[in-house]
Amino acid sequence: MNLPADHIRLLFGLKLRQLRLDKGLSVSELAHQSGLSISYVTEIEKGRKYPKTDKISALANAMQVDYDSLVSLKLSKKLEPISDLLRSKFLTEIPLELFGIDPSDLLELLAEAPAKVSAMVRTFMDIALSYNMSVERLYLTMLRSYQELHDNYFPDIEADADRFLDEFAPADQVVGEALLINLLKTRYATRLEQFDARTQPELVALRSIFRPEKHTLYLNADLSAEQRIFILAREVGFQFMQLKNRPTTYSWVEAESFEQILNNYKASYFAGAILIRREKLVEKLRELFARDTWHNDDFLQLIDHFKATPEQFFYRLSTVLPSQFGIDQLFFYRFNHTPGEITFQLTKEMHLSRKQGPRGIVDEHFCRRWIAWTILQELQFIQQHKSFDGSLCRAQLSEYADSGQQYLIISVAHPFQPESGQNMSVSMCFAVNDTLKSKMKFLNDPAGVKELNDIPFRVVNQTCERCAIFDCRERVAAPAVLQKKRQFDALKKAVAGLD
Repeated sequence: MNLPADHIRLLFGLKLRQLRLDKGLSVSELAHQSGLSISYVTEIEKGRKYPKTDKISALANAMQVDYDSLVSLKLSKKLEPISDLLRSKFLTEIPLELFGIDPSDLLELLAEAPAKVSAMVRTFMDIALSYNMSVERLYLTMLRSYQELHDNYFPDIEADADRFLDEFAPADQVVGEALLINLLKTRYATRLEQFDARTQPELVALRSIFRPEKHTLYLNADLSAEQRIFILAREVGFQFMQLKNRPTTYSWVEAESFEQILNNYKASYFAGAILIRREKLVEKLRELFARDTWHNDDFLQLIDHFKATPEQFFYRLSTVLPSQFGIDQLFFYRFNHTPGEITFQLTKEMHLSRKQGPRGIVDEHFCRRWIAWTILQELQFIQQHKSFDGSLCRAQLSEYADSGQQYLIISVAHPFQPESGQNMSVSMCFAVNDTLKSKMKFLNDPAGVKELNDIPFRVVNQTCERCAIFDCRERVAAPAVLQKKRQFDALKKAVAGLD
């Protein structure tokens, strides 16, 4: 595997430093014995310079090691994790600048404290292996961090969307399927075909496939109108923003690089921005927030107005609310559920609040009092007892039992994969604070937030394993984590009380 020059410099510097320490030599002693300056040896060890052949020979002689051993890229056992890191795709494919990290600073950190950084890297690798973290999952985790870092609002993509709208859909024209198909066929020379997942069941999980060698976009024949127009808009986004490195399946089978994941996100963001115009959405939200009471059907009508799926609409909300309303203490999550089963799968999450909220906690049972689960149970009941294939919307004021922090939760549940009977709920959660109350009039009830008649109130927690509400009828697991913590606290108190 070919390594970048800066990585080779760092590997050589790390090896030189470790050999020097193993020989019990100081930098000045090595410099003196090799005939090099102290500053030059320091620059080599920090990975800033790579010495010429004669200087490598001088260093090898000074430390009494052979030349080939010194130039070998194989590091000692204690530095192997750093070697693995440098040989992996991480530093070459992850655009660290997106996170405000200068790659040269990271390399210098590795050079300054290699043993400590090596132990940290090994720890992260072990954790990833323990939880069977795939490369794609790592990339998605990094993407979420990138979104959260920017409050999920990207002016450059918004500007691209505005340019597109000014050119192809001026004067508030609707971006419809006909326009997108015409652009793909005429402007971007893309053929459109369909595939039938019923005759090719192995493709049932895919919504679209792009074959670059044929310049053909294949669409799943079972897509809803909303899903189809989003995928067409997303494809236009790839072409309009000239995003060449991209996944070819949606949802993807595998991601070859973080750039593919990032570009997929950019194209999806673009699609949401041209289908749900920022100015029109802000106008409609102001009208909704100005009402005295909350009505679930009003929210469903708003989603229908923009001809979006609930997930598309919520996601667009997450890009607009922080930038246009100052509402940035929020989180979004999506759960899938198969009627008849007792498990709920958390399939997407994004936290802008960086506070409490249901996260992907391994091997624990989420609190069943959250509206995201109760709405799925309600949808299941209605589907079983009535002829219903629509969407439900429910709101809930949730207060954490341990902290008292309150959240307004708006959740929409709908059939996700009708052929398999699976349902989905998508939810947006807002921290109830002065900013939220100033924007949402229906939260300002004189009797107090807990007494709002139009929005149910419930005390909740994270998971059953961490919950102290012992008389909870919805509990599905013992509070094992809480009990262990209390036992540990009691132990510490007992130890402190010894004479």
